[in-house]
Amino acid sequence: MPNEDHLNRNRPLVPSEIKIGESSVDRVGYRLLKERIITEKQLESALQRQKQHGGRLGENLIALGYLTDEQIELAFKRHPPIPQTPEETGLDVSIIAELILKHTLFMGEFTMSDMADQVKLSYAVIEKALELLRRDKYVEVKGGTGYAATTYTFKATETGKNYGTELMELCRYVGPAPVNLGDYQAMVERQTVKSVIIPGEEIRKAFSHLIIKEDVLKKLGPVMSSGKAIFIYGPPGNGKTTIAETLGALLPGNIYVPYALTVGGQIITVYDPVTHVPAAPDSETPQYDRRWVRIKRPFVITGGELVMRMLDLDFDPISKYYEASLQIKANNGILVIDDFGRQHIEPQQLLNRWIVPLDRAIDFMTLHTGMKFSIPFNMLVLFATNIEPSKLVDEAFLRRIQYKIKIDHPTEDDYKAIFKKVCASNEIEFDEEMYRYLINSFYKKLGISFNACHPRDIIDYIVVNARYYHQKPELTKENIDAAWTSYFVES
Repeated sequence: MPNEDHLNRNRPLVPSEIKIGESSVDRVGYRLLKERIITEKQLESALQRQKQHGGRLGENLIALGYLTDEQIELAFKRHPPIPQTPEETGLDVSIIAELILKHTLFMGEFTMSDMADQVKLSYAVIEKALELLRRDKYVEVKGGTGYAATTYTFKATETGKNYGTELMELCRYVGPAPVNLGDYQAMVERQTVKSVIIPGEEIRKAFSHLIIKEDVLKKLGPVMSSGKAIFIYGPPGNGKTTIAETLGALLPGNIYVPYALTVGGQIITVYDPVTHVPAAPDSETPQYDRRWVRIKRPFVITGGELVMRMLDLDFDPISKYYEASLQIKANNGILVIDDFGRQHIEPQQLLNRWIVPLDRAIDFMTLHTGMKFSIPFNMLVLFATNIEPSKLVDEAFLRRIQYKIKIDHPTEDDYKAIFKKVCASNEIEFDEEMYRYLINSFYKKLGISFNACHPRDIIDYIVVNARYYHQKPELTKENIDAAWTSYFVES
């Protein structure tokens, strides 16, 4: 068995990894102090001003003349530096060595370059870990083309294979080296979504493909810049989900997420190729720690399938490591709870779970070992529902969600504008006479409310039907009658 000092699976967290009870603002101020961007006196003055005038800490630092816009932007746009020593990784060298040993079980003979591609660490760090493995006779040199370790070919010994197998029984994670919790917390704060400001003209441009009321457009800018939870409600079929998706696409800039975290000796995978979209390569982006993935700001949406366990760490008893919760994956982006009120869990139960995170931007997770730790809750949470908010939750909780936007039925003029847009996008000539036939024969005669989704669905039926019968899609009485009969259920 290896030396006792090489085992750190039950290693306690260092103070920088556990920050229970601190607010997001406190940690931001602490980091600015630690990096000597501001002084203690300046921080104290800015916090005092914040109590009086509100706003973000950065805004108050700028107002007092302690920082400029450029300095704030630089402070929150840093790339994770490449660690050149095991200490700079935030990991004990034995943890890196054990991960490398697990990789050798699948690689056979390997070079330092091969291993660097797997664990995403620099040669200097890998060399230190390999020295430890060679000293304990877990890895041996099989050959090389020179005297430098970078030219060597390595291979696990039988003792190394046996120990690697034992390690796999403890945790089957074999991937890039994890980052520690403290580094993750700091990176989330630097990339905070709460510092995002979207100009009004950009919002108008993003929503130009929709017919949307002016008062709604005016609300969206302040809402996006608030960093607060948003409640979008109104009758179904009027664009709540589309608005949420457009807001997600509006978020500027790219961020970094780690492949995995280590907390209390346990592994939590964070990067999710299904949820996270890698950012396009950028020649201006400097080299960075490859344990992180550069992605677009996350847009995570969940609907009726949401259950409570999705909001906690998901431990796999076979692989013996965790998958991050839904809200961890959404950090620095948007989390949409669509069809709120139609989940398998009660709305009040979900909101009670998030009282502290919504108030203090901190969530709490628990490992199966019983250890509890704090994690950033840094995202715009958007609740979308077609149920009246007062029927879902009590007034006390609604007050916690300051921004509420109602998306109502379109007016007749708006409906016509939507109908024309849909016709144009499907290359169907708009016919005023046929449009009036639709309105008078169905909506007004039957007393049916206009819905923003109706034009899309009616035209879609006409297009599909015409394609099947090899006809040109047109607005005719026959086509409108067929689309309406197919679309609406007779009561």
